Amino acid sequence: MSRFVLLGLNSHGELQSFDLLATNHDDATQEAIRCARQTGVQIVEISAADRNRLGIIDFRLPHASRFRRRRFDLSLFVYELLTLLRAGLALTEALETLDERRRQSHSGAADEQGHHVLPELVRLMQQGKSFSTALALNPEHFSALLVAMTAASEQTGGMIEALERYLHYRTQVSVVRQKLISASLYPALLMLTGTAVALFLVWFLAPRFAHVYEGMPAAGLPLLSRWLLTVGLIINEHTAATLSGLSVILMCASALLTRPAVRERALVLLGRIEWLGEKLKLLQLARFYRSLAMLLQGGVALLPSLEMTRELLALPLQDRLTRAMNGISQGRKISDSLEQEGLVTTVARRLLRAGETNGQVAGMLEQAAMFHEREIAQWVERFARLVEPLLMLVMGLGIGTIVVLLYLPVFDLAGNLQ
Repeated sequence: MSRFVLLGLNSHGELQSFDLLATNHDDATQEAIRCARQTGVQIVEISAADRNRLGIIDFRLPHASRFRRRRFDLSLFVYELLTLLRAGLALTEALETLDERRRQSHSGAADEQGHHVLPELVRLMQQGKSFSTALALNPEHFSALLVAMTAASEQTGGMIEALERYLHYRTQVSVVRQKLISASLYPALLMLTGTAVALFLVWFLAPRFAHVYEGMPAAGLPLLSRWLLTVGLIINEHTAATLSGLSVILMCASALLTRPAVRERALVLLGRIEWLGEKLKLLQLARFYRSLAMLLQGGVALLPSLEMTRELLALPLQDRLTRAMNGISQGRKISDSLEQEGLVTTVARRLLRAGETNGQVAGMLEQAAMFHEREIAQWVERFARLVEPLLMLVMGLGIGTIVVLLYLPVFDLAGNLQ
C-alpha cells in the first residue's frame, strides 16, 4: 500500500489535505472521490506522498512546475472579463461564460496551474460573496492591488473602469520589464556562448595537447600552461561528474534566486554600487508611483494604498515609507512626508506639490512614473550599448588566452630548435 494526499477546497474556499492509502494512482483517485463526497470538498490535486519514504530528499525547484503546467494568466483573465462586461453581461454570468469556455477548450484542462480558479470564483459568487472577496480567497493567483481595486469599485459601481485601469497598469509594468529583459538577453547569450566555447577548449583540446607534451620536461612548460593542461585532463577524465556538478550549481542558483529573501539581499548588495544603486532605487520608485496612482484613481484611500504598495520597495525603503505614513496620518502633506524620507525625486516632488494644489495627486504620480520609466529605458539602452562590446572584448581575451596557453609550449619548442 502507498500513501497519497488529496488536496481539496472546502465550502469556505480553504485548502484542505487528506491522507489516502491505495495500491496505485487509480485506486487513490476512486478513494479521493469517495472522500470528497463525504467531506464536501472539491478535488484540486491527488499526489503521491511517499516519494521520500527511503529518506531521499526532494530537491525540486519551487517553480519547476512551470515547465509542466502553464500558469494562470491574470492579464488574459482581466481582458476577457472586461470584454464580456463591456458587452453587457452581468459579473457572475461573465465568470460562468469564461469557465464554460475553459471547460470546452483544451487550454483549460488540468495542465494549467489555475484550472480550479474559475469554478471556485463562480461558486463563491453564487453563494453571495462579493467579487473582491472571491478574489481575496485566491491570493496565489490574484494580487492585493487587484483585490483593492475591485473592492473600491464595488462601492462606486465602476467595475469596468477599475479593470481597465488595472489592465493598463499591467501593460505599462510589462513594457518596462520587457525592455529590461530585451536589454539583458544579448549579453546573457554572449556570456553563455563564450563560457561554452571556453569549456569546450579546456575539455576537448587541452587533454590532447597534454598528450602531445608528455615527452617534454615539466620545467619546459610555462606554469600557466601546466595548470591549464592539468585542469583539462581532470575535466576530461571526470566529464560526467563535472557536468553533474555544473547542473547542481545551476539548479541551486536558480532555486536561490526564486526566494524573496535572496533576491532582497541581492538588491541590497547591488544597491551599494553607487551608479547602479541609484537606478535600482529609481526603478522601484517608478513602480511605486504607478501602483499608488492606480489605487488612488480606483477610489482606495491614501494610507491603505501606501500600505499595499509597501512590498514594491526594498526593505530599507519600506522602513522609510512606514515613517512617511506616520507623518501623513498626523496630518502632514504626502509630498512633505515622502520628501523627508527620500522617497521622491526632484521631478516627483514638484509634480506631487502641483497635484496637491489642483487635487490631481493620482494623475501627477502617474506622470512621475512615466517620466522615470522613460529615463530608465534610455539608461538601459545606453548601458547595453556599452556592456555588449566590453563583454565581447572580455570573452575574446579569455578564449584567446586559452588558445595561446595551449600553443605556447609549441612556440617555445620551435624557438629552441632554431
